[in-house]
Amino acid sequence: MSSGTADLAARLVAGDRAALARTLTRLERDAAHSAEFDRLLAPHTGRAYTIGITGAPGAGKSTLVGALLEHAVRHDRRTAVLALDPRSPFTNGAILGDRMRMERSTADERVFVRSMTADAHGGGLSAATPLAVRAVDAAGWPYIVIETVGVGQSELDIVEAAATTVVVLNPGWGDEVQSVKAGLLEIADVFVINKAERDGTAELRHDLERLLTLGGPRPWRVPIVLTQAHEGLGITELWEAIEAHRAYQMQSGELLTRRERFYRLAVRTLVQQAWTTRFDRAWQDPDVKGAMAALVDGQSALADVSDVLLEKMLSERRQPSV
Repeated sequence: MSSGTADLAARLVAGDRAALARTLTRLERDAAHSAEFDRLLAPHTGRAYTIGITGAPGAGKSTLVGALLEHAVRHDRRTAVLALDPRSPFTNGAILGDRMRMERSTADERVFVRSMTADAHGGGLSAATPLAVRAVDAAGWPYIVIETVGVGQSELDIVEAAATTVVVLNPGWGDEVQSVKAGLLEIADVFVINKAERDGTAELRHDLERLLTLGGPRPWRVPIVLTQAHEGLGITELWEAIEAHRAYQMQSGELLTRRERFYRLAVRTLVQQAWTTRFDRAWQDPDVKGAMAALVDGQSALADVSDVLLEKMLSERRQPSV
């Protein structure tokens, strides 16, 4: 294990914001260092509370997160944000978009905002998200807000990463309730009807209340919070709903279940990264290249190449950290 990595981890744990930013950059760009970093940070994790903000594009998630940050500053709640954005086709970096709306809060030392790219992972999260959450947790941030990329009903991965999942909807969108039926209903711990000054708010709230009665009574009664994020209205009620859900989970034991679910996501991420690395290395093996040449010449089948490739991947010994 390199002394530079150990020093970076030590500075992160001590609260160095630059060290945290540098670590997140490494986790996104160099998967090979993920396990090494996490091993150093592990003793300092398990303290943060994670809040997922999800919903369809244009629902006002970034504005809502900005309002949550302003509320957090006023109430001395140290809060970090991991904001997932589509990958730019030109720069391969995160498209900031509405992230600029958070600028009023990011100058405060009680706030940390990081944009991350949500690339081919496909579930509304970046492949590095769970490891990034662990790093932010180790840096001592008690609240971590994860804002998903905004791909609608496919961003269900957030339920594995967050202890409380907030689903943001808007009134007047004909397909909103249909999206809820398609999966968001099952993952919502709190519903937010943002832009609640618009026509159709009462109808959307009625539809949600009706949908929430389907399937009988539930241990947690999902609240519906009305907000006007651009005016800061309803944000206090949203924080109260999140804290109520946290208290419920602590009392019921559900918080431990959700933490285990997050750990499963994080472990799966490491396994996938390690498997991808082995896959890429195996392609350079002479036996695999020979099998590929035979395939191209029509002398073997796809299964022959995959068998050789899998054999090489499975036989590779894990390299110890130095």
